Amino acid sequence: MGIVVLPVGFVLWYASYYTTIVVWELRKLFAWFALPLLAAAAVAVGVLVVGRLRRRAGRGAGDGNAAVALGCLGAVVGLGLAVGWLVYGSYLQDRAYMATARVVTEPVPALAARVPYVAGKAQAAPHLGDVTGEISDITYLPDSDRFATLVERRGWLAGYEVGLVQDVPLGGESRSQERCPFDVSEADARIGGWFTHNLGRKISAEKRWVRFEADDAYVTCSDGTPVVVVPLKRQSGILVVTERPAGVALYNGRTGKLTVTTDTSAVPGPSYPISLAARQREGTAAVGGFGDWWFERSGWDASEDGANEGNESEFTMRYATEAGRSAYVTPLTPQGEASSVVAVSTVPTRHRGGGLAPMTVHRLDPAWSSPKALVALIKAEYRDVCCYNDDQVFEVVPTGGGTWTATVGSEQNVRYRVEGKGQVGGREATCLKAADGGLIRCAYAVPGSTEEQELKRREQQKQQQEGAKNPGDPGDLSGYTNEQLAELQRRMTEEIGRRLKSG
Repeated sequence: MGIVVLPVGFVLWYASYYTTIVVWELRKLFAWFALPLLAAAAVAVGVLVVGRLRRRAGRGAGDGNAAVALGCLGAVVGLGLAVGWLVYGSYLQDRAYMATARVVTEPVPALAARVPYVAGKAQAAPHLGDVTGEISDITYLPDSDRFATLVERRGWLAGYEVGLVQDVPLGGESRSQERCPFDVSEADARIGGWFTHNLGRKISAEKRWVRFEADDAYVTCSDGTPVVVVPLKRQSGILVVTERPAGVALYNGRTGKLTVTTDTSAVPGPSYPISLAARQREGTAAVGGFGDWWFERSGWDASEDGANEGNESEFTMRYATEAGRSAYVTPLTPQGEASSVVAVSTVPTRHRGGGLAPMTVHRLDPAWSSPKALVALIKAEYRDVCCYNDDQVFEVVPTGGGTWTATVGSEQNVRYRVEGKGQVGGREATCLKAADGGLIRCAYAVPGSTEEQELKRREQQKQQQEGAKNPGDPGDLSGYTNEQLAELQRRMTEEIGRRLKSG
């Protein structure tokens, strides 16, 4: 027995990557079927106990019928319990992800506008130069307000080729970019690679029982050295299994060294898995009771139409007034047919500890029209700037204080932005601004807003300038009193004398 057990144990320990996957999947299956299996085991024990008691009492006849009846009853109860637990267990799982959520009526904190993800993605390929690999990931780094591109090297037994971090400012093409190549002889692993070139295998060898999503990983450049950052997750719970953050794995692209740490303060980018933030947002369906959850009468969905189609949730945004802080931000619509945006969820991109990050759902008052309706509104109200040639409307995203921002332009050059504050006075309040934020005009400004005050100031200044260039007609003098005419004559005489003296 020892000759068999020891080699098997060694193989299982060596194959840490596959054993981790198996344990994760079995743990999820156990959570779904543990209660039904326990019920079936209880029924089986009951059948055995009843049969034994009947045999002791000398009632051999009918034992088979009783066993069959109890067996059928156990099967029915077990099946019903399995179906019920699958449903109710899903509700409990959503409730577990809602544990740190708060629903408030406070406005969203001010967020800094950024270039749309589509534009950042489009400007990556033109700046890769003679790189022959394929782009595997593009991520916005809020700390530095830059976009990071991770490029895979071609070949089965190969890792990454280069990391590109570029500055994509609003209102122009990329001003600067940094390319940091990988040392393919030392750092030859990547996510999804083959055999020893699999980065997931290296992470499992360093720390067991943690996993990750490929879309959560990204690259940063530090003094010319590429570093692949992989946010990690662990499982928690027995009957209700959920995921929790478990630090990050840092893969040095020059030395091939892998470091797994829970101290994420020095990570130059998001350390909280974006996939976990998305799962928390999906858990808002359980904000009410089980009946509301089952009939989809509570909670919110990500807005999936219009400019946000295909990239509708977890926008990485920087806080405008709090340096170094950022959040995953998602516009939310009610469950059902309604498509207006009624709330905004925020989850921090950095979080300490092994628990879920706090999620805040900000209810909007007033609500916004759907992104699809907003795109149509922008095209109608600002048809002189949108949309012709390759120009289009990108990403209707929250920018704090109940304000949304949509960027207008092409993938290579963002020219304008349109800001709105929801439906005020029966219509959507919108203003057109330059890409750098300078106000151009408003289709409808909120009464008392800074935009309205700025437009009034401009109008008064314009009138003063026109009045200085073209003095107005004094009008009919017959309505003046004798005293007013005398005063007018005196002032005219003084003005003529002044001009004669000044030549």
